[in-house]
Amino acid sequence: MIKSLVKHGNSSALVIEKPILSLLGATAESEFEVVTDGKSLILTPVQDNVRHERFRKAVAKTGKRYSKTFEELAR
Repeated sequence: MIKSLVKHGNSSALVIEKPILSLLGATAESEFEVVTDGKSLILTPVQDNVRHERFRKAVAKTGKRYSKTFEELAR
């Protein structure tokens, strides 16, 4: 499916139709995690906010602790 962005004030928005939200188990009020690698955008509905926050903190801690190792691996 190809979608176009729509103007929303000074920003752009992507409209997600209700059938797609239902497929994802999300609603118009759902929070989404947004991740990008600089080329792609991945939207994932947050199902468990407490678990999501713990995971986010763990990823940040790991990134900080092993940043030099990750930089070496990326070469």
